[in-house]
Amino acid sequence: MRTESAAQTVQRLFPLLAEGKSAEAAALFAESVSFSIAHPPGIPWVPEVDSAEGMRTFFELLQTHVQAKEFDLRQVIADGEDVVLVGRMVSEVKKTGRDIDTAFALHTTVHAGRITRYHLYEDSYAVSRAYFGD
Repeated sequence: MRTESAAQTVQRLFPLLAEGKSAEAAALFAESVSFSIAHPPGIPWVPEVDSAEGMRTFFELLQTHVQAKEFDLRQVIADGEDVVLVGRMVSEVKKTGRDIDTAFALHTTVHAGRITRYHLYEDSYAVSRAYFGD
């Protein structure tokens, strides 16, 4: 039996999210998760997360508040258990109708077939402007 690579595990996440399958996406995560997204205070879709169930909550909140418009994965860099994804995404904040257009880097770690780290780096100023205005 061939074991899935860390990069393959992480890349399974995005089609599930695009289909709105939060529970299935969260099932890719370990019971204990290191989660980090730098964000302005008051952004309602970034909760405190430390588990697979917390990831499910995050994905559900994200779907409630933000509509994905474009997702361009430009590079996947894998080194052992660590996988970094680099790209660009455009999402509409449902409350305001404004777009978040940002480059991103997502640092993940996969251990024993489950994602244990989800650290997203994006333009938090663009997030703030789209949600709160200028």
